[in-house]
Amino acid sequence: MSYSVYILKCSDGTLYTGIAIDVDKRLVEHNTSDKGAKYTKVRRPVELVYSETVQDRSSASKREYAIKQLKREEKLRLIGA
Repeated sequence: MSYSVYILKCSDGTLYTGIAIDVDKRLVEHNTSDKGAKYTKVRRPVELVYSETVQDRSSASKREYAIKQLKREEKLRLIGA
């Protein structure tokens, strides 16, 4: 089963990084349901600006952590903004 690491752009311009098996489903959750992250719940709507596929949950978690350690400018370069 493959996982995706994704970055969302929130309505306030901040970036949120997460992992999911189904990014499209997770995006809907972030925008409409209580299953979305607490961070994004108050920053709706959010839009998907970046996604990459990795082989397993462990790799996804490591990549998510690495992205979260980047400075904002580095994240913007990563997403091509």
